[in-house]
Amino acid sequence: MGFIAWLIIGGLAGWIAGNIMRGGGFGVLGNIGVGVVGALVGGFMFSLLGLSAGGFIGSLVTATVGAVVLLWVISKVKSG
Repeated sequence: MGFIAWLIIGGLAGWIAGNIMRGGGFGVLGNIGVGVVGALVGGFMFSLLGLSAGGFIGSLVTATVGAVVLLWVISKVKSG
């Protein structure tokens, strides 16, 4: 996957996760950062579960799931 595709998927995943978890995004760079790290988290989680998702939509789903988990963990660490 190309670098531009990573940025697009990261931005979309971060924005979606921000809307799911808090009701808003984090700005363009924040969304990309959350989405890219979320893609790594989601890829790791999916591999542990024996799942794989290919293509643009699969990558977006994986990144979004990972970003939601990442934001949930961050919220628990900040509040506890």
